[in-house]
Amino acid sequence: MRGHVPSQPSMLVLISPDKFVPAKHPIRHVKVHADAIVRELSAELTGMYATMGRASIPPERLLKASLLIALFSVRSERQFCEQLEYNLMYRWFLDMDLTEDAFDHSTFSQNRERLMQADVARLFFLRVVEHARAKQLLSEEHFTVDGTLIEAWASLKSLRPKGEKPEDREPPDDKGNPTVNFHGEKRGNATHESTTDREAKLARKGNSVAAKLCYGAHALMENRNGLLVDFHVAGVLDETERDAAIRMMDRSVPGARRVTVAGDKGYDTKGFVERCRERNITPHVARNTKRKGGSAIDGRTTRHEGYAVSQRIRKRVEEIFGWMKTVGGFRRTRYKGRDRTQLAAWLVGAAYNLVRVARIEALAA
Repeated sequence: MRGHVPSQPSMLVLISPDKFVPAKHPIRHVKVHADAIVRELSAELTGMYATMGRASIPPERLLKASLLIALFSVRSERQFCEQLEYNLMYRWFLDMDLTEDAFDHSTFSQNRERLMQADVARLFFLRVVEHARAKQLLSEEHFTVDGTLIEAWASLKSLRPKGEKPEDREPPDDKGNPTVNFHGEKRGNATHESTTDREAKLARKGNSVAAKLCYGAHALMENRNGLLVDFHVAGVLDETERDAAIRMMDRSVPGARRVTVAGDKGYDTKGFVERCRERNITPHVARNTKRKGGSAIDGRTTRHEGYAVSQRIRKRVEEIFGWMKTVGGFRRTRYKGRDRTQLAAWLVGAAYNLVRVARIEALAA
C-alpha cells in the first residue's frame, strides 16, 4: 500500500532532543565530562556577573557552545547560531529544549572580554586535565614539547611601514580588497607591522615556505595517552620554542621527582639541556649532530631504552596539532590579538582532550 504525506502536522509533540542522539555516540561521553566541569566552575562563573539586572545567556552554554564549534568544525560563531536553530544534537548538548530560541552570535563577542578577565577558559582546560588525571590517564613522569605556527587573522596586505600615518597612504582602489604592490620592497618585523593585528608577526616554518603573519603555539603533551597538559600561545618574537617549553614545564609538570621531556632537534641546544637538568628533568630530545659544536645530548642519555621510547612517542604531538588545525579549525585564529587567541587555544585544547578521553573510555568499556 502506498504511503501518503500527512497534510496536517501533529498539534502536540512530547519529545526530548535526547531521543535523537544515538546511545553510543561519543558526544555523550564528552557531555558528561563537560557538564561536570561547568558545575565545578559555578562559583567562578557566578562571579563574572552582577547580582541584579537582566539575566544573560548562561555562561556555561557559551563554553559548551565553543566546544561544539571545535568538535564539529563549525566555520564561525554566526554559522553555529544558525545551525542551533535546527540541530537537535547541539540543543541537547546545551540543555535546550525545542521551544527555546537560539541566542544571537553577538553574544559570544559581548561576553568574550568577561571570559578573559575571569580566566575561565584556562580554568576549564585545567579542570579537563584534572579529570583525566583522576582517571589515571596521565603520565606524571614522561612528557613531550613541540611548537607550531597559527596564522593570524590578518592579511599580508595589512603590513605597513612602522610610523606611517594613515593620511600618508594613497587612497585604496577597492576598499574591500585593495591592490597592494610590494615589488622591490623588503618587508620584515623590524620595519613593518600589521595595521589589523599589531601583535602578529611574520614567520615561516622553513626556508621554502612563504612567510605569513602568525602566532607561536606551544604544546606540552604527556606520553601515556597523548593528552594535552598545557598549551601556550606567544608572539613569534616574544618567546622561542625552548623558552615556552621551560615555561610550560615550570607551571604544569607536577612534583619534584625526575621526569623526562622529549622534543625534536630544535630543542637540542646546550642552554635548553642545562635548564632542564637544573629542574631535575632529563631531556630526551632528538640529537642534532649537524649543528656546529655537535649535539648537547651524549651517550649518558641515549644509551637508555627509555630514550628510544620517548623518540617514538613524541611524534604523537603532531596528531594534536593536526586535529586542532583540521577538525578544531585552529589553523588560523578567528580573533585579533594574542590574548583572544590564547582563549581560543584553551577551548580547542579542552575539546581535543575531551574527545581523546571519550575514545579511551569507549575502548576500555
